[in-house]
Amino acid sequence: MAGAGGIPGFHPHLPSPAFRWAGKGLGAVMWFFIFYRVRKDGASKMLGQHSFMHGDHGHDEESHH
Repeated sequence: MAGAGGIPGFHPHLPSPAFRWAGKGLGAVMWFFIFYRVRKDGASKMLGQHSFMHGDHGHDEESHH
């Protein structure tokens, strides 16, 4: 039974080093993937700026005149 000073019978086990390593590794992979996607298409996804909307079609400004 739980007493007034907390939970005296509750003693959780710490995760093994393998689970801690796997958690850090998967977290790192997640952040690397997020940074990769922001680098590749961050302006279009996050800011709503698309190259076709701003006249950037791969032409020089001088060639239009």
